Amino acid sequence: MIDRHKRFARTSLAAAAFALLAATATVLPSAPAAAASSIAVVVNNQAITTGDVERRVALLRLQRDSGNLNEKAREQLVNEAIQMQEAARIGGVVGDDQVTQSVNNFASGNNLSIEQLTQVLNQAGVGMEHFRGFVRAQMTWPRVVNARYAGQGGSGGGMSQQDLVARMLERGDNKPTTTEYILQQVIFVVPAAQRNAILSQRQREAEQARARFPGCASSTEFAASLRDVSIRELGRFMQPELPPDWKTQIESTSEGGTTAIRATERGVEFIAVCQARQVSDDRAAEMVFRAEDQENETSQANSERFLEELKAKAAVSYR
Repeated sequence: MIDRHKRFARTSLAAAAFALLAATATVLPSAPAAAASSIAVVVNNQAITTGDVERRVALLRLQRDSGNLNEKAREQLVNEAIQMQEAARIGGVVGDDQVTQSVNNFASGNNLSIEQLTQVLNQAGVGMEHFRGFVRAQMTWPRVVNARYAGQGGSGGGMSQQDLVARMLERGDNKPTTTEYILQQVIFVVPAAQRNAILSQRQREAEQARARFPGCASSTEFAASLRDVSIRELGRFMQPELPPDWKTQIESTSEGGTTAIRATERGVEFIAVCQARQVSDDRAAEMVFRAEDQENETSQANSERFLEELKAKAAVSYR
């Protein structure tokens, strides 16, 4: 795939880089003991505590932010709660392993071991758990925005050979890489006339079958043992051309795994990721470059617009 997680390490985490981390020998004063937490804000029935706010204020201080840090911290946490709730709704939350990798990369990029980074965060009053939550949100939200606006505003046509060569020369030896997927679609058919009567039952059957899915090589035989289930060979897709309605879930699924089920006009479905491999050739480079161009032009505007849409619908209560 276009490695947005690596780009995250260069941008979002870079923006959060701590001046204190540049001098690991600096002795940091320990943060004052935290008072008992109470509820500061409730976002769609999710509580944000005063302890959460204090930890985010501490993170903002490490980032050398200024102004009303309490207000900024509350606003950041409200936004993140709304963003992560939407991510959970569409199944796009970044997993623990990816968060760990980004935290490890951040530590090594600042010449710190994980133990040293943990010590810095604890002494500053942030804590590793809060920092991981911040990292997870920063990694997850671009996925959600991309899923929301996939297929909108893209430029048509291919990149000229001259442009492609020029971009490759800019990159030097760092030729772009993306993920190529081989996919199958498993469909539990629900006739339109019976949809209201049997959809819930078919969803349960699909969940049970998904838990027992034997893999793509045996999927046809597996489907034959089930009632009204078909297998579609979707073939090969590079990450930028994944079907928009499945894109986020496929990106979150490892090779050999399956996405969560979805109800569609055909019935109840899930996608099996038969293969996911990194490719680096001219076509991959073109798709990566085009996707990067589009993302750079539109991602910030889309992010702000979508967040405002979600906030307008959210129930936010400040205590």
